[in-house]
Amino acid sequence: MLEFNYNSNHIEGNTLTYGQTEMLLMFGKSVDEANMKDLEEMKASNVGLKMVQEAALDKEQPLSEYFIKNLHKTLLREDYKKYSQLPDGTQTSCVIHAGQYKTRPNTVITVTEERFEYASPEETPALMKDLIEWYKREEAKGEMTPIELASLFHYRYIRIHPFEDGNGRISRLIVNYILCRHGYPMIVVKTTDKNNYLTSLNRCDVTVGPIPSDGAHAELSQITPFVEYMEKCLERALTISIKGAKGESIEEADDWRKNLKLKYRNQMNQPEGTEEERKELLNNDFSELLKYIDNELSEFYSLFAFATWGFGRGKCDKNGHSDICFSIEHNGLGIPVWVNIDITFRQFFYRISVTNTDSKSQESKIYENEYSYSKKIAEQDKTDIINAIGNFLNQFIEKYKR
Repeated sequence: MLEFNYNSNHIEGNTLTYGQTEMLLMFGKSVDEANMKDLEEMKASNVGLKMVQEAALDKEQPLSEYFIKNLHKTLLREDYKKYSQLPDGTQTSCVIHAGQYKTRPNTVITVTEERFEYASPEETPALMKDLIEWYKREEAKGEMTPIELASLFHYRYIRIHPFEDGNGRISRLIVNYILCRHGYPMIVVKTTDKNNYLTSLNRCDVTVGPIPSDGAHAELSQITPFVEYMEKCLERALTISIKGAKGESIEEADDWRKNLKLKYRNQMNQPEGTEEERKELLNNDFSELLKYIDNELSEFYSLFAFATWGFGRGKCDKNGHSDICFSIEHNGLGIPVWVNIDITFRQFFYRISVTNTDSKSQESKIYENEYSYSKKIAEQDKTDIINAIGNFLNQFIEKYKR
């Protein structure tokens, strides 16, 4: 779900990162900087993917123009205006219709920077009807493999380009509809492989020729480069599925990029901290945090043989370190423990950590969090820190009480 939605939309210009896509689709959360249109587009794409999965499993219901139009309406959600610049510098606009075939010609600039014409609005209804009827016949024959059938449908569909927008996304969804319908795993055309994907289509265009109706009736033998490309995508999907079934790792060679973005998305694209900001944090925000901790704990200091601050109450050394030493009297001997509170500065973020160290110099972490320089320590963060220390001290007393 994540791989398909992210890559299929990113190929068409959606700006959501993989991490933002994961937050949206897996956890229902949006990132502040995300474009609202792109968020809605990604959610609609996921609904479309579910529609395709459900339709593919219904073997009694064949593929239809109605389904494709409904899928298109789901992806686009509603009619909207599209603006473009004319050669003379003036701006023009047109309405993009959701779920309706195009009402004006559409063209594209290919990877070889040539203008390429698709089927005219007048030709489109008849060509789409032919495409669906052809697909039903070929599926019934069973002479083509599912990936050959899906590839040829994709190519013929793209040469018609029946809608004013969203044709690429629809074509990749229908490919997966066909594969899923025949028991194969869905495939992902990766955004990092966009050039190879488009180039393979362009090589077929050279063989088939520029006439749209010829493209809409292309033969399997004419689109060999594209079939080979799609077969590689399917091979990758099958390999991942087999590994997953065996309980093996399904990480790929380039997953390091995705993993870094997911694990460290909060640190990426953050403003770099200046020396002035660090001094401000150390002398004000962090010192205020220490005073807050002291104030919240002070009523419990009498429970200990002694409770002292290493650098004075509410103060820290020049490196951003302060600690409190607590001691429990046990059989006349003090059992000490230190709670160390540190602020550590990095280039793009700072970290606040709380650890405890016992008399045997064994250290364990109580709390740790990272913050952007553009944000101050929130009240909730202060509460989380004091709760972490308080819970630790409660366990410390229970452990060493008489």
